[in-house]
Amino acid sequence: MTDVPPTAGQVLLDGIPRQPGPDAPAQPAPERPGPGLGAAASRAFAAFTGQVLGRYQAAAVRIGFGLVWLAFLLREWPNRRLLYGDTSPWSLDLAERLLADNGALTVLPWFGGRLWFELVYHLAVLAAFAVLLGWRTRASTVLFLVTVLSLQNRNVFLGDGGDNVVHLMAVYLVFTRCARVWSLDARRPAPGRSGVLLWVVLGAVLLVCQLGAFSGESLTWTTAGFPRVGWAPVFWGLWAVAGLWWVLGRLRPDGEPRALLDALANMVHNCAMLVIAAEVVLIYATAGWYKVQGSRWQDGTALYYPLHLDYFTPWPGLSGLVGSALLPVFLVSYGTVLLQVAFPFTLVHRRFKNGLLAVMMAEHVGIAVLLGLPVFSLAMVAADAVFLPTGALLWAGARFGGVGARLRSVGRLRRRRVPLP
Repeated sequence: MTDVPPTAGQVLLDGIPRQPGPDAPAQPAPERPGPGLGAAASRAFAAFTGQVLGRYQAAAVRIGFGLVWLAFLLREWPNRRLLYGDTSPWSLDLAERLLADNGALTVLPWFGGRLWFELVYHLAVLAAFAVLLGWRTRASTVLFLVTVLSLQNRNVFLGDGGDNVVHLMAVYLVFTRCARVWSLDARRPAPGRSGVLLWVVLGAVLLVCQLGAFSGESLTWTTAGFPRVGWAPVFWGLWAVAGLWWVLGRLRPDGEPRALLDALANMVHNCAMLVIAAEVVLIYATAGWYKVQGSRWQDGTALYYPLHLDYFTPWPGLSGLVGSALLPVFLVSYGTVLLQVAFPFTLVHRRFKNGLLAVMMAEHVGIAVLLGLPVFSLAMVAADAVFLPTGALLWAGARFGGVGARLRSVGRLRRRRVPLP
């Protein structure tokens, strides 16, 4: 027999998968990978590189620490020169001697004098307010970092536990994508030209600071000790990445380079959030185990003594009333140690963790009121926000959003009722 060439219709039909008839044997279904360790690792890697994990928690941490630093700066505004300025007992000469040994970053010694200090201090206020609102967060978090380190490293003897937490979180926030929600950046429809202008201005300022002799050893490329990387590659790297992000977003928003950059940003954000969580766990674990070794915590009288010190009694009547109740003081002292030691172990159980977190936040509020440590307490509450459940944050955001909407509607009604001249 001779082969008959197939027609065009037969070629098209051969390319279409035929449905099995009623007598045709059923085709075996393709095997799917089971829920094994490899599949779980694949899903975890996909989430780690393709999702911004904990975006509401990151926004809460950003808002909290922006509020902490802003409240501290405004509260100490009348005493700013005495704390960090030209009238401080810790003179600039003594500060420079210490900075020569530890290599800490601060821009206050660059020029000295009151004018430069006032400029840096009020820039710190503006940076904290910008972080609080989430305005141009890539730039404002870097300015927030510089101003926090500049003021705190100018006089290291003024800090306490809350200042140390702000110091650390100022570094971590730079590497998070903390403005994805609850920020002005999230409401901006397009990047706009103001961001490019801000990027150019900051680059020019950084170049002047890098080349100017006034910066001293602050903007070095390498350091003698660990991690042997100076602040210059950090700042220039952040500046270059921000420019590359904008260029790829305008030229190739759907291209592979932009997708790769986005995946890297997600991984850096997720790592930074993990470090923040680990830092909070480390703070509570070390505090709890150190308290276990103290004799005053062992006999349950540790809380009694600060309640009778004038330095820690902003409300003497309330402190005296609480301090006179020996049984509650004993229970709170033991309960504090128990909560801090048990906190790392409750992370494996969501309900226990949420309940313990609520108790610890309430305890920080009590410390702020009874012992007069509002900045420390607010800093710890802001750090605890990294463990808050997303549902609770969404509920709080909806409540605050509803209050804001009602206030805006009332304002519009009042403006409408104003008679025209």
